[in-house]
Amino acid sequence: MSDITVGVVVFPGSNCDHDTEHAVASFAGFKPVMLWHNDHDLQGAKAIILPGGFSYGDYLRAGSIARFSPIMKEVIEFAGKGFPVLGICNGFQVLLESGLLEGALSRNRDKKFLCCQTTIRAVNGSTIFTSLYPEEEVLRIPIAHGEGNYFAPDDVIESLEEHDQIVFKYTDTEGRVTDEANPNGSLKNIAGIINRQGNVLGLMPHPERASEKQLGSLDGRGLFESLFLHLAEV
Repeated sequence: MSDITVGVVVFPGSNCDHDTEHAVASFAGFKPVMLWHNDHDLQGAKAIILPGGFSYGDYLRAGSIARFSPIMKEVIEFAGKGFPVLGICNGFQVLLESGLLEGALSRNRDKKFLCCQTTIRAVNGSTIFTSLYPEEEVLRIPIAHGEGNYFAPDDVIESLEEHDQIVFKYTDTEGRVTDEANPNGSLKNIAGIINRQGNVLGLMPHPERASEKQLGSLDGRGLFESLFLHLAEV
């Protein structure tokens, strides 16, 4: 049986593409392929990952130029067919700019770039990206962003809550959702959300940077394991 292909999109300014490639390749039976921003061929990928970085230098707004890359036309169509799409950090920003997820990300509330370890919880463990995470488990996963402050109109937040689309929240080490545990000011301590159909996830923390013991945490590995379990079963 041939390996399942996972596409990793590379924009000018991406800097977590090879980290993500390495994380995917660490799972037996899965093969990462790098997809350049000018490509129209997804090379048979069964899932697409938009990695972190500073696509197009984050000019105008983070992710706003990448949204118009030729590859994103294919990614949007791919997502529309129900295939899994994961956006990490800048990738989350691109998903929001593309309309695949609702809301927006603004400057961190203290106006500083943050690069640190955070603790989060998967508050919805029923998605294809979180099925292997116990809801009460506290995860140590790093962040590295200047525009991670999630916000949306009240009606959008209400809809996200009503349909269990809030997937990850920033918490303290005991798993409590507190303002002190919120690194960037995101509404409701939101660290990651999913679309209504359940196949497009965006999050600010970097699971690929918490996927090996040498990196200080294995807690991000469960996200990839959950997704790959889903891919192996469909």
